[in-house]
Amino acid sequence: MMYKFKSKAAGDVIMMGPAGDDVLRLIGKAPGATGIIEVAAMPAAIAAIEAALAADDAARAQAEKDAAAEGQKLGPREGVTLRQRAWPLAEMMKRSVAEGADIVWGV
Repeated sequence: MMYKFKSKAAGDVIMMGPAGDDVLRLIGKAPGATGIIEVAAMPAAIAAIEAALAADDAARAQAEKDAAAEGQKLGPREGVTLRQRAWPLAEMMKRSVAEGADIVWGV
C-alpha cells in the first residue's frame, strides 16, 4: 500500500506502506487505507515525531560514542532514516496547523 497525505495547506506527501505505517503509529494513529489527522491533534503529533527523532539521534550518537571507545568507527546508516521518513509529514502538519487545515489520506 502507498499513502498519499493531502492538505489544503501544503503539497502532497507520499510514503510507501511500511514507512507510512510506522509514522502513523508514531503519532498514535492506526494504519489504514483512509484516515484523517485533525488540526487539534497535530501539535501532539508533531511533538511525538520530534521526540522520536531526538531519541533516534541520541541513540545514534551513543552508538558512535561506544564504537569510538572501542577504537572503531560506526558505518553509515543503511536505508532511509526515521528523520527522512517523518520530516515531510511533520512539515505538512506545521503548515496545516497554521492554516487550520486537516490532513487526509485515501480519500
